[in-house]
Amino acid sequence: MIKEITDIGYSLLISGRDMLPIITLILFFQLFFLRQPIPNKGRLALGLLYCAIGLGLFLAGLKRALFPIGEIMARQLSSPEFVLGAGSLAENPAWWAYGWIYVFGALIGYSTTIAEPSLIAIAVKAEKVSQGNINQWGLRNAVALGVAVGIVLGILRIITGAPLISFIVVGYIIIVIQTFLTPRYIVPLAYDSGGVTTSLVTVPLIVAMGLGLSNTIPGRNPVLDGFGMVAFASLFPIISVMAYIQCAHVMTLWRSKKFTKGKL
Repeated sequence: MIKEITDIGYSLLISGRDMLPIITLILFFQLFFLRQPIPNKGRLALGLLYCAIGLGLFLAGLKRALFPIGEIMARQLSSPEFVLGAGSLAENPAWWAYGWIYVFGALIGYSTTIAEPSLIAIAVKAEKVSQGNINQWGLRNAVALGVAVGIVLGILRIITGAPLISFIVVGYIIIVIQTFLTPRYIVPLAYDSGGVTTSLVTVPLIVAMGLGLSNTIPGRNPVLDGFGMVAFASLFPIISVMAYIQCAHVMTLWRSKKFTKGKL
């Protein structure tokens, strides 16, 4: 119990230290450049205190729960005993034998992205600014599916030992082609949607999962193979969002043509 309290206290100190440069910068510009008094000093101080406490508790939760869960699940689901059954003599199962780790990675990517606060904020704003033309649930599901696909491909890369650059280059070639074929109003939103997935909820779990997987797969180096999952999680949502809008655009055109023919 004492160790847990000490860890939480240390996390609170770390979060306060990390927030100090931000607070100093804001106060410096407010007082010396804008030369304006700080409004609502009490509310501002209380809000900053809440931020520091929340960030500290979140960091403590990452260390005590999210990172261990991701690593343990990845190791258990990818262990030869689970993949091939107890007593198996095989040492290097084929990539298709790791079915459950693919399922687990896809579900983790989808569920954590749907719950991502930054994605929810962007989806709500996008629906409001577009006056309902962009459905927030459709956008969130498109991003979540993109993350799920990206994590599955990231797991496949770790299991097979394929080079990271081949996936990234092919992915960006697809994005460049889609950029010319997608309605202009959705392109900036699609690119931003890839960035908001790499936030508080998603990153800790997929990083821990990648490290746990690379520690279990024979011949893999955690430093070389364990990282890169975040790149997949931020790349493929761009593809999925533009694909979602392209499909919606095609369906709209098809329905309008069908309606026009029926009317004639």
